[in-house]
Amino acid sequence: MRLQKYLAGAGVASRRASEELIVSGRVRVNGEVATKLGTTVDPNADRVEVDRRRIRLMPVLWLALNKPPGYACTRRDPGRRPIIYDLLPSDTRHLPHVGRLDFMSEGLLLLSNEGDVVHRLLHPRTGIERVYHARLRGPVMAELPDRLRAGVALEDGPARARRAGWITPPHTSSPTVEIVLTEGRNREIRRMLASLGVTLRRLRRTSFGPIRLGALAAGKTRKLSPKERAALRRAAGPACSRAVTE
Repeated sequence: MRLQKYLAGAGVASRRASEELIVSGRVRVNGEVATKLGTTVDPNADRVEVDRRRIRLMPVLWLALNKPPGYACTRRDPGRRPIIYDLLPSDTRHLPHVGRLDFMSEGLLLLSNEGDVVHRLLHPRTGIERVYHARLRGPVMAELPDRLRAGVALEDGPARARRAGWITPPHTSSPTVEIVLTEGRNREIRRMLASLGVTLRRLRRTSFGPIRLGALAAGKTRKLSPKERAALRRAAGPACSRAVTE
C-alpha cells in the first residue's frame, strides 16, 4: 500500500495532506524518515509514525448522527456548550465529522475516518447535494423558491440553491421549503433567507449525497451499511471507488 493511502486510511489526513506530511519529513517507516511519495508499506509488518507517534491502520467506519439543535460540531467549545461528541458511543468519539451543521441546525451529520473519501466529498467541485427542510415564520412570498434558485448576494459571494420547492404552502403560519445545496458554506441557508427578509424557525438536514436521515431518532447514531459506504465512494469520484469489506 502506498504510504499516503495508509495515512489517509488511518484517519491522519486526506491523501493530499498526507503527501505534504511525507515530503516535509514528518513521516517515518521502521524508524527511517520517508520523503518519497512512491514509498510503499506493509500494513501488517511495517511501523509507521507521524511526528514520532505510531499510526495504525484502523477499520473504515462511517457513522450517521441525527444531530439535535443546541450542539456544536467541535471537539472543544470555548463557551462550554454541548458538543456532538457528547452524543456518540465512546468507541466512536475519535471520528472526524464530515462537514458540519451550525449550533441550532439539526439533522443528518456524517462522521468517518476514511479521510481521502471525506476530502473528496467536501470538495466544491464534487457537487454533493445536501437536502434541507426549512420551516419558516409565515406567511411568506410564494415565489421564495424561485428567489433561492436565482441566487442572492452574500458578503462572501453569491449563493443559490440547486433546487427549492414548497413542502407546505407559503400562506400558512409555518410553511416549510425544501432547499438543495451543493456546498457547505457557513450558515448559508440562514443567511440566504435573512437576506430575503424571511424568518427561519427550524432548519433540518435530511440527506447528504446518497445517505438519508430516515427514521433515526434525534441524538442517536447508526453505522452505515456496506452498500451506503460504496454509494458514498462512488459519489466522491472514480478515484475513491473500491470494493467494500467488513
